[in-house]
Amino acid sequence: MAGSNHGHTPAAWTGVIIAFIGFCAAGAFMVMAQPVGFWASMVIVLLGGVVGMIMRSMGLGQPKQSGALVYTSAPAATREPAAAES
Repeated sequence: MAGSNHGHTPAAWTGVIIAFIGFCAAGAFMVMAQPVGFWASMVIVLLGGVVGMIMRSMGLGQPKQSGALVYTSAPAATREPAAAES
């Protein structure tokens, strides 16, 4: 994952921030025993996902991969089985 740009896009940040605000508000409303506020906050959590998908479709998300994996370095060497090591 370190070689990719996974999650470092405006679409990802915006969607997660909106969902996080909704999650925090839902927790507060749960403690205050306000079911209407809780469910309204859960709608905000879902809205974060919708906003993220809309922004991704607008081109602000991670670009799609071509389908083929491309290795930028040589594969790591494999070790001998534990019984073969001394």
